[in-house]
Amino acid sequence: MAIKNAYLLDLLERTKKRNPGEPEFIQAVTEVLASLEPVIEQRQDLVDAGVLERIVEPERQIIFRVPWVDDNGKPQVNRGFRVQFNSAIGPYKGGIRLHPSVNLGIIKFLGFEQTFKNSLTTLPMGGGKGGSDFDPKGKSDNEIMNFCQSFMTELYRHIGADLDVPAGDIGTGAREIGYMFGQYKRIRNEYVGVLTGKGLTYGGSLARKQATGYGLCYFTNEMLKANGMSFEGKTVLVSGSGNVAIYACEKATTYGAKVVAMSDSNGYIYDKNGIDLDAVKQIKEVERKRIKEYLTYHPNAEYHEGCSGIWTIPCDIALPCATQNEINGESAKILVKNGCKVVSEGANMPSTPEAIDTYLANGLLYGPAKAANAGGVATSGLEMSQNSLRLSWSFEEVDERLHNIMISIFKACDEASKTYGMPGNYMAGANIAGFIKVAESMKAQGNV
Repeated sequence: MAIKNAYLLDLLERTKKRNPGEPEFIQAVTEVLASLEPVIEQRQDLVDAGVLERIVEPERQIIFRVPWVDDNGKPQVNRGFRVQFNSAIGPYKGGIRLHPSVNLGIIKFLGFEQTFKNSLTTLPMGGGKGGSDFDPKGKSDNEIMNFCQSFMTELYRHIGADLDVPAGDIGTGAREIGYMFGQYKRIRNEYVGVLTGKGLTYGGSLARKQATGYGLCYFTNEMLKANGMSFEGKTVLVSGSGNVAIYACEKATTYGAKVVAMSDSNGYIYDKNGIDLDAVKQIKEVERKRIKEYLTYHPNAEYHEGCSGIWTIPCDIALPCATQNEINGESAKILVKNGCKVVSEGANMPSTPEAIDTYLANGLLYGPAKAANAGGVATSGLEMSQNSLRLSWSFEEVDERLHNIMISIFKACDEASKTYGMPGNYMAGANIAGFIKVAESMKAQGNV
């Protein structure tokens, strides 16, 4: 989607100049601004109030040193980040990503996206994101604990149950959240719901592990139904093999689909008979090994080095659940050529702009990340509610609330796309619906 509005073009150019060397952030801003053209043409009041200039600028950006000691007694140093992007509708909310690729631009892109995603959930949560270039792969539990405690020794100053509530993300699971929560509690001498994704014995929520993957399929199912389709009998590709991918595979299967491929950062597996999810769970959740170990369980399956090849497998539905920009224009064209009808995103911004253009030009149903994968943060919000109430809901209660939230997210995207003359363009609908709520709140609160 190309931007034609002069005001938006000028704003984008100014944003590029203020944020050099941050391509992911600029990519996310460009996509949102392009979707907002019909809104801006009708809402001069938002332009006059300077809402858009403020919405592309984080409220606060924190960068800090994270020193820790490895098992050989050698001091190590990583860089920590927390970007508190927008608090117009609630406390900052967003995950902590631990991965060597983490830098300020990636954290800003994630925080920007989180602002609109959280808005869509209907829950009172603002947008934020954090992380570090620390790599937990290959580290001992003791080294990870040392890092997490050092990370929280600085981060605790900037977060709180009614200020900023971080969660897990790539590289940050229940183990890491546990170490961080313990350190926060120790330093602050208080027991509050300052982190989500906690263990069930100390304030965590049932269904949190399943939430993003389940939510992705709940959203996709609504999108399919609205267009006279269903999961039943469809062939599905799921990239990744973490929580999002595993539970997207599980829920798609219960809907009657056959998932035939999954991947990790090294390569992908193809099982024409359908993925044996129990084997994948054993490999990834218990053994913590690479996806190629699937062949020890199913020797007749195929393993291929390299991640992008997964998109060459013919399918009806593609669910990218690995990382940003994993589907480029070329891969999108192959998906279309092979008969793919639906792409719905479990990862954050997994499709490049060229890929998205290809989906839209060829009439694919496209579920954008900020809507389709909002189930994770929605359930984090439900964990916050349980912590505030000092209650614990059953799996069924949480799952039902999650299901209803994802249905409402699809309806909001669908209605916004129709209201602004782009029926069926759920990317534009998601951006518009998420933006309107935040923008109205910012305007109401004045120039802050």
